[in-house]
Amino acid sequence: MEVEEAFSLVGQMGLFQVWLCVLLAALLQLYVATEAVLTALVGAIPPYHWDLEGILTNHSHSNDTTIEENNFRKWLLTASWNDLHKYIHFNRNFTSIASEWFLIGNTSYKISVASSCFFGGVFVGVITFGQLSDHFGRKKVFLIGSLGCLFFAVGIAQYALLGYLIRSWRLLAVVVNLEGVLIFLLCLCIPESPRWLYSQGRLHEAEDSLYLIAKRNYKPKCTFSLKLPTAWSCKESCSIMDLFRNKILLGRTLVMLFIWFVCSLVYYGLTLNVGDLGGSIYANLALSGLIEIPAYPLCVYLISQKWFGRKRTLAAFLFLGGLASLLVMFLPQQKATGIFAVVNNRSLSLLGKLTISSAFNIVYIYTSELYPTVIRNVGMGTCSMFSRVGGIVAPFVPSLKVIYWCLPYIVFGVASVLSGFLSLLLPETLNSPLLETLSDIPVYSYRRLEGEAMSLKILEDSQSDQDSSRIESDNEEFYDASEETQMIK
Repeated sequence: MEVEEAFSLVGQMGLFQVWLCVLLAALLQLYVATEAVLTALVGAIPPYHWDLEGILTNHSHSNDTTIEENNFRKWLLTASWNDLHKYIHFNRNFTSIASEWFLIGNTSYKISVASSCFFGGVFVGVITFGQLSDHFGRKKVFLIGSLGCLFFAVGIAQYALLGYLIRSWRLLAVVVNLEGVLIFLLCLCIPESPRWLYSQGRLHEAEDSLYLIAKRNYKPKCTFSLKLPTAWSCKESCSIMDLFRNKILLGRTLVMLFIWFVCSLVYYGLTLNVGDLGGSIYANLALSGLIEIPAYPLCVYLISQKWFGRKRTLAAFLFLGGLASLLVMFLPQQKATGIFAVVNNRSLSLLGKLTISSAFNIVYIYTSELYPTVIRNVGMGTCSMFSRVGGIVAPFVPSLKVIYWCLPYIVFGVASVLSGFLSLLLPETLNSPLLETLSDIPVYSYRRLEGEAMSLKILEDSQSDQDSSRIESDNEEFYDASEETQMIK
């Protein structure tokens, strides 16, 4: 029998598979979230003050705070380690790498470098381990939907709670990484994917894996023999270059690469910027994670509606996220009262986080539907890899506040709005069958009928079209733009 028939015997979604989902979606995402935003607390700069008289003995004293700040920065460049300890005093409510190594002023960029190194490692991992999994198998279950993202949001809030309870940055880092060790040990107990083994022709190993699943699902003991289908052959293989050879795929890929880059840039930029929102850094970080929770059921509902779909929902969230960031420009820089006490950079930042996390969740689903099956993994991997570039750049954007206090939000806002406009160039995929091969990609052309409705004509790229070109006008099929979600893609 084939592997799908065997799954009907051992259980398509039994207790064992549910356990795997909980393990991989919950524990793994909780851990990844804490690692991704680790420097939000470990690299936070505690409030500090400096001994003005001791520092400025060789500088002229001034009542101008700007001049004093510039003199302090110049002093930091030449100060010895003993002088730093003597004249700079940190608030001892918590410790961080900033307070231990005096990463303030001109040297604060090193904190951003540390965070960028993490995303650089993720970038390398996407390239290397993604390829290794194709050769040696996958022990990860990629959940369809938003379950993993939901736990990622909870993971950020969990990290805020841990940081509040553990004020030593070293102990906090150890506790966070112990969770990773636990997950690694649990993953050793996960059997290889029977479907992957079957696709590689390793039938005996696939049978052993299926027997184990049946046992864990408490199914009656069964015996079966897997056989490859008669017409079985290796699937068409595609490389990353195929994304750029086809003109339609090239356009889709360039747009999606930019959208993934922007989503990662804004998402992690807003998250790592919680220390500049005022108030408790722990409360800000927790809210930054919890605000994502309503985003996922909301976007899942909207993308399945005919009147919104994938494209419009993605564009709407990107536009809203950009608008929220741009509105920060119009807020008073000093502490305000009245309506500005509620509509402040914290509330707008959280609104931006809500919308960009929704957009980030949608692009995972939308991207997988835009690419044919034979190149879907390549397309998803390329987009995911490019999003890590956004993660590498994100820690440096908040540092732009030294140029102008709201410049980071301007960067986030402009990037989000621009990506929102570009997303409108993509086709709608709701209720459309998934493409299988590169030859299934249709060629679209638009024509306006009587100056009113825009209609879509699908031109089949085949030899038969050339033979029937004389009667093409009689056989064209048009669909009204209002029924775009029902078009044959």
